[in-house]
Amino acid sequence: MQVAEQEFDHLGLLNPAQRLAAEYGEQHDEGGFTAGPLLVIAGAGTGKTMTLAHRVAHLIIEGVSPERILLLTFTRRAAQEMTRRVENIVIASARQASAQQLSPLPSGGLPWSGTFHSIANRLLRRFAHNLGLDPGFSVLDRGDAADMLDVVRHEQKLTKTARRFPKKDTCLAIYSRCVNTQKPLVEVIDETYPWCADWTDELTELFRYYTLRKQQSQSLDYDDLLLYWGHLVAEPEFACEIGSWFDHVLVDEYQDTNLVQAQILNALKPDGHGVTVVGDDAQSIYSFRAAEVENILGFPDQYMPTAQVVTLEQNYRSTQPILDTANCLIAESQRQYRKNLFSERADGSKPRYVTVEDGDAEAEYVVTSILANRELGMELKEQAVLFRGSHHSDRLELELVRRNIPYVKYGGLKFLEAAHVKDLLSILKWAENPKNEVAAFRVLKLLPGMGPSNAARCFEHLAVNDHQFTSLQEFRSPAAAAQEWPGFCDLLTTLSGSEVADRGWQAQLTQVRKWYQPHLERIYDGLDTREADLEQLEQISGRYPTRERFLTELTLDPPSAAGDLAGDPLLDEDYLILSTVHSAKGQEWESVFLLNVTDGNFPSEFATGKPEMIEEERRLLYVAMTRAKQSLTLVSPLRFHVTQQRRDGDKHVYGARSRFMSDRLLATMDNRFAGRPENEGGAFRVRSDKRIDVAARMRQMW
Repeated sequence: MQVAEQEFDHLGLLNPAQRLAAEYGEQHDEGGFTAGPLLVIAGAGTGKTMTLAHRVAHLIIEGVSPERILLLTFTRRAAQEMTRRVENIVIASARQASAQQLSPLPSGGLPWSGTFHSIANRLLRRFAHNLGLDPGFSVLDRGDAADMLDVVRHEQKLTKTARRFPKKDTCLAIYSRCVNTQKPLVEVIDETYPWCADWTDELTELFRYYTLRKQQSQSLDYDDLLLYWGHLVAEPEFACEIGSWFDHVLVDEYQDTNLVQAQILNALKPDGHGVTVVGDDAQSIYSFRAAEVENILGFPDQYMPTAQVVTLEQNYRSTQPILDTANCLIAESQRQYRKNLFSERADGSKPRYVTVEDGDAEAEYVVTSILANRELGMELKEQAVLFRGSHHSDRLELELVRRNIPYVKYGGLKFLEAAHVKDLLSILKWAENPKNEVAAFRVLKLLPGMGPSNAARCFEHLAVNDHQFTSLQEFRSPAAAAQEWPGFCDLLTTLSGSEVADRGWQAQLTQVRKWYQPHLERIYDGLDTREADLEQLEQISGRYPTRERFLTELTLDPPSAAGDLAGDPLLDEDYLILSTVHSAKGQEWESVFLLNVTDGNFPSEFATGKPEMIEEERRLLYVAMTRAKQSLTLVSPLRFHVTQQRRDGDKHVYGARSRFMSDRLLATMDNRFAGRPENEGGAFRVRSDKRIDVAARMRQMW
């Protein structure tokens, strides 16, 4: 047995820094494993997920019950991947060590592993009566929240003002920023939405009525989930109770947390015992979502004694020349956790900094380089073109289409934003919560002749009758919907009853799809893609034990729609990746091309005059660089073709070298100029600016 213990090492795959982070803490003779606050600074490509998974597995192997571990992530996929890895490590450890004393993972894996929003949803339903909520409250996605805000906007007559009032999406963005930054409306408008300064009083009134409408309909939006959780644990009694459920709380991507999330974590574990946060301040790029880089920068100093800090610097993704350039860039940032990424991959060429004449030349150079890589054996999907804003790829996409190169562009329509998906889910949402006004209006307007006025009349009728769907039979529907009405009423009555749940709630989707099919055919075109989405919805439903879990978790972390992919790469076995840098975070490719590396793009013109925003733009460029494994190319056009509504037509804007491309940084790169071929399209291009006075010479001849 002694020999077996010596041979057994469940942390054997980790490097020294990773191991230090994974095993931090101590086992007590009387039982239990405790640890003080721990901050793991995980540089790009340094095995963050592996380290965090091994730490969770180590806790379990040391005797911590899986039910007493709270693991918070930012995507459901990350939570699932983490749980899978933890299970594999624990199972392998148990087999090798024959450790019967291990706490087995329950059938559900880590029961308290999930996104901030999904964990908030579970807790709020458990404490609903303490918060004045119905346990069956609805969760509004961004689209539904904007629609509800728009209804209130119309009711307050803010759409009929002499000057144009902000659109619903802008209003929702302002509201969301106020909630997540915990800043007053005036301050948020002054900092981020100065063009809305004249509407402060009206927006205050709008948000007051929007909040009231959500309470009346027993609905919470994304931001409310965190806000209500924050209010819950702001009371010491509830903070102590919930905090006592967990011996260890671990947070992934801590640099992306906002102020509310940091306050929640501090309320659960004010002394920091059992708290582990993992992240990289150099990859904090989501301030537009109210992420607060100070959360990670100030984490150690909020505890006494200060938190243990472990820095991961060994990179397993990129070659050393790429890391040299990335290290040089981020080293010029003033406030940070100093790190120097290194790799055992010393091979590879220097990153390229390529200047080109204009946007057309940029697209031509990038496509030619991509095809050259492909000829050398690098598939298209091993290559990515990244950009600061989604419109920056317009010229490139035209060139890709012209050359018949398939591609995927990330950042398109989300699954729940597709109209047909929203239709189907709204039927289930209304059945789940009869007070859900947004879902009710969407469903009612599917019926012929049922416009906004009739839908409002119907919803009022339902409210008068205590929101009982059986009362819908008594409502006088419009003549155009008369034939559909009885079947519609029967559907909702059945969905709200218990008999369907007795035989498995997934059967409801089949029933709803059957009712919805003729409306889908009547309202929309492109049926093949839409039906594929609805089939995907049915397949997904099998993963969820209840209808409420299905509706809520799908809203909080939706999958991609079948129609999201540009260029229809499903018709081709290989395709190029196009992505904004923000969407590319967490991804990696063999070869990366970055467009428009000029001042005004890196950094963005909107960051001018704001030192903290300039630093975030530096981190954004750093994230883009560290996506590359083997080859990195930064492209800088000397001028841009800008389309504007001008009397004299379009214009060219000359690009200035990015302030981030210092001489010191350029020294780590291969600098070159890529011009067009000398003979392009049968016409020679004149490159010299030298002028010849032919007229004077002609006069001299005579």
